[in-house]
Amino acid sequence: MIMRTLTLTLGRSAALAGVLGLCLGINLTSSDLAAAAETAVAIPAAALDNPKTAGPLQTAVLSGGCFWGVQGVFEHVKGVKRVLSGYSGGKKDTAQYETVSTGRTGHAESVQITFDPQQVSYGELLRVYFSVAHNPTQLNRQGPDSGTQYRSSIFYGDATQQKIALAYISQLGQAHLFSAPIVTRVDPLDGFYPAEGYHQDYLFHNPDQPYIAFNDLPKIANLKQMFPQFYVGRPVLVAASN
Repeated sequence: MIMRTLTLTLGRSAALAGVLGLCLGINLTSSDLAAAAETAVAIPAAALDNPKTAGPLQTAVLSGGCFWGVQGVFEHVKGVKRVLSGYSGGKKDTAQYETVSTGRTGHAESVQITFDPQQVSYGELLRVYFSVAHNPTQLNRQGPDSGTQYRSSIFYGDATQQKIALAYISQLGQAHLFSAPIVTRVDPLDGFYPAEGYHQDYLFHNPDQPYIAFNDLPKIANLKQMFPQFYVGRPVLVAASN
């Protein structure tokens, strides 16, 4: 128990350096993963949403804590064609991992989701986002990570996305499905800047790394269990989508 608590406390900085896996040597069981997961919340579909119709690919930009796990979740969603980890909310010249990690750039670790609107709607992406991808009631943190760069935020690309996001937050708030108020921000998308290459598909390449196993793999398991209609087993990886 002491070692497991230490893993969660040290968080992602140590994980990035590989310290946790080398020093702690934890063997994770399925019960460990279940205990470590954020509790997924069963929520209804968005009452206001775009109809699924043929058309050009669209994008959604979302932030909800460490982009490793959020990217990993959406790479398993039907109709998603590419998911990039990156930064939104700040200026282009500060969109580097080390700088963003100071929490003083205005950036949030984000993902840019390119999707086919005939297969999955914007509202359905938000349903996955609020239910299993992160905890929308945590202010400027997610799990072991804290700081404004880990905030819950929807970056809308147009007035329709803004309207759907605000309506869904209101719908979920009125339903009182979460144990605390939703703190997700809805901000205009002023820019999305892809993260460094070593962050892309990080979950896929490092499934045995303790941070990923404790914090992120359970999210994918929740997606599969709660939304089988959205789940696809083979992830859409950045390298394959380029």
